Amino acid sequence: MHCPFCRHADSRVVDSRTSDDGSSIRRRRQCPACQRRFTTIETASLSVAKRSGVTEPFSRDKVVAGVRKACQGRPVSSDDLALLAQKVEETLRASGRPEIEANEVGLAILGPLRELDEVAYLRFASVYQSFESLEDFESAITSLRAEREARDGEPAAAGRDGAR
Repeated sequence: MHCPFCRHADSRVVDSRTSDDGSSIRRRRQCPACQRRFTTIETASLSVAKRSGVTEPFSRDKVVAGVRKACQGRPVSSDDLALLAQKVEETLRASGRPEIEANEVGLAILGPLRELDEVAYLRFASVYQSFESLEDFESAITSLRAEREARDGEPAAAGRDGAR
């Protein structure tokens, strides 16, 4: 690591700390030549390969922006969206690959979004999975109800008034 002050080719690590979410490491360094200190932040790169062939760095902000549209008018806070984006990034990094397909980002969003808000999940899935008919929505809703019944152990109500 070159010193940003005197351009000396070496530096000594004085202190290392991980970030709050564990995605980066902050290192405090000291130059042996000029004795000045500076900070570096290290992150493992994660790139997204788009359908067009373009590769770009993964962005939590893009995940939040895409999901925010599906959550419009729903009781989902900005903190909820930030946590969802963190979960998506952790899932993608766990694959161990430095480059992932854009389609995999969408798939990684679906699970945490389903847990966060089922209506937002249906909205996102309808665009992401290209729902073309009412039957597509019906099968997604049936799947959500079956998961809820398995999780809660009781049949899900069909409407807000509890009627089936």
